[in-house]
Amino acid sequence: MMEQTLVLLKPDALQRDLVGEVISRLERKGLKLVGLKMMRLSDALLNEHYSHLVGRDFFPEVKSFMQLTPVVACCWEGTDAVNTVRLLCGVTKAREAAPGTIRGDLGMSVQANLIHCSDSLETAHVEVKRFFQPEELFSYEDVQERFIYSSRERE
Repeated sequence: MMEQTLVLLKPDALQRDLVGEVISRLERKGLKLVGLKMMRLSDALLNEHYSHLVGRDFFPEVKSFMQLTPVVACCWEGTDAVNTVRLLCGVTKAREAAPGTIRGDLGMSVQANLIHCSDSLETAHVEVKRFFQPEELFSYEDVQERFIYSSRERE
């Protein structure tokens, strides 16, 4: 089933000039980029996005970090996109992420771990709507899809 999922490239990805590397890895896997923009995250947006962390003692540091620079918000599409992106990213604690994953190859921190990705299909639906207006997402034919997916997977 074709899914959409959210990816945020965090300030450390921007500062370390890794935006292209991360996008390239997702493209090479066969995911289709359907939304892309740079944006500054407001307090309100961060409080909503990280609502599960708001009361935690480290949340002010997370918020400050996420507001250091703009982030790059991406919406990716593909068969089983949510799980595929999560596997490519690796575990949250970058030092523990497997080699070959984005965090495993490029990250060293829990907070400065380069990338946020949706953790479930349900969360992806909410997060994509949180960061993108419908007119900011684009549907288009990607001629590579027939070489990436079987005909049944493209349905």
